Amino acid sequence: MAIINLREGIIQVKIVYYGPGRSGKTTNLIYTYNKLKERIKNKLSSKLITINTKGERTLFFDFFPIGLGKIKGLDLKLQLYTTPGQIIYNSTRKLVLKGVDGIVFVADSLSSRREANIESFKNLQENLSYYNLSLSDVAMVFQWNKRDLAEEGIPILDIEVLEKDLNSELNLPSFPASALHGDNVFKTLNIAAKITVKSVIRKLLGSNGDEKMAIGG
Repeated sequence: MAIINLREGIIQVKIVYYGPGRSGKTTNLIYTYNKLKERIKNKLSSKLITINTKGERTLFFDFFPIGLGKIKGLDLKLQLYTTPGQIIYNSTRKLVLKGVDGIVFVADSLSSRREANIESFKNLQENLSYYNLSLSDVAMVFQWNKRDLAEEGIPILDIEVLEKDLNSELNLPSFPASALHGDNVFKTLNIAAKITVKSVIRKLLGSNGDEKMAIGG
């Protein structure tokens, strides 16, 4: 749930990068942060914060996006998080999902990671249910990462297989990508941000026009 900070005049919208271990969530966020640092340095409201876990990291930063406008006169601040993908860090993944508004599910295109993608997707649904949420309650896009590996002769899953395994019922926006090279990293984020903001606005207005946001600050 987005948080309104009336004192600072901002509304904070939270997007979480979710997916199996080593699928490229961290690479997405590091690439995004470094490019934003070059382009909109004064709009970055925090440094890239890293919480180290064994073998994988949880990252966080926030910024004021250009071009997404305001919500009810409040400045929009996007908060981007990654989650550790390994099974043993489920409590951390669950905690990071608290208050989530949008999700980028980063699937690993490696053929050997097909089951890991499916397991992570099931885990996402289980962890959302902990907060009485379902996939239909959050804005979401898919990213089919590591498509560049095909150029090195490494077996990867066909996009049709990824769509069938994860997106056949939802039919949500999806993007082939290489986070390592930056291919479609910003396109994924831009669409995720746009549909998340639309979702937040719908929740803000509510079916009866009532505001349904958390008030902080």
